[in-house]
Amino acid sequence: MPELPEVEVVRRGLATWVAGRRIESVEIRDPRSLRRHLLGGEDFRGQLKGATVVDAVRRGKFLWLPLSDATADDGGSPHTALLAHLGMSGQLLVEDPGQPDEKHLKVRLTLSPAPGLPDELRFVDQRIFGGLAVVPLVPTYDGGPGGHGARPLPLIAADAKHIARDPLDPFFSAEAFHARLHTRRTGLKRALLDQTLVSGIGNIYADEALWAARLHYARPTDTLRRTETLRLVDAVRDVMTRALDAGGTSFDSLYVNVNGASGYFDRSLSAYGRAGQPCARCAEDGRTSIMVRESFMNRSSYRCPYCQRPPRNARW
Repeated sequence: MPELPEVEVVRRGLATWVAGRRIESVEIRDPRSLRRHLLGGEDFRGQLKGATVVDAVRRGKFLWLPLSDATADDGGSPHTALLAHLGMSGQLLVEDPGQPDEKHLKVRLTLSPAPGLPDELRFVDQRIFGGLAVVPLVPTYDGGPGGHGARPLPLIAADAKHIARDPLDPFFSAEAFHARLHTRRTGLKRALLDQTLVSGIGNIYADEALWAARLHYARPTDTLRRTETLRLVDAVRDVMTRALDAGGTSFDSLYVNVNGASGYFDRSLSAYGRAGQPCARCAEDGRTSIMVRESFMNRSSYRCPYCQRPPRNARW
């Protein structure tokens, strides 16, 4: 599933290629991709047609396009947004109308013409775990921007209001995160994957950050010292920033940017997927330690048995 860097790469593409353009028409190829829009396809089409995309905004793994209506009494201030959930295989692609339809095309939006830019935004989803919906925008609980975007409005898509800020968010507080960790009394990786505590971190980047911070995934959160939490936050920020610079992590053709390009951060992974290979840090220090893969929450965790030794009071 795409994690924060992958969704941020898509957000940046949408901000460049789609923001500021009017939605001229909406074609629904598969209504299953609108199951989150409870009022159905006709309402979905009606709310989008004629609206202008104001921005592309992300919080954690949630992505939305605020919409304005120039005919509204308030001059077009956004009250709704097109929310996109990419799920396991969802893609938002910008294409020229002459390009052949993708095999798993679900929804097509035709945009107002813009010089040098493709005129279609396509939602493609092979596994149909993702989807689109038009949702209200509501005020943020702390008065800060709803998420990353060019226009930092204090509004958030209603369906994402329960999602915590992510470590790359300027309003994210490492001190508050440390305090909340101590109230959870759970294992550290479970806490990192809890999107109501900190957003945007999935299995891949959790393993990478824990390796970088030399912390075991079953470390009890209430035993973390402040310096350890700050080291972990720095590690998360570092790995996500480097992943963004590389365009995200693409293990197959299911994750791509809006222009169809794949990321290549998988070439720089230090922990995830490296079972049976030497720990790079240990190798630099002249030690021989082999990365291991362990079962965790019906998925895999990767760690170095020397750098990330399990605590005696582990919470699995």
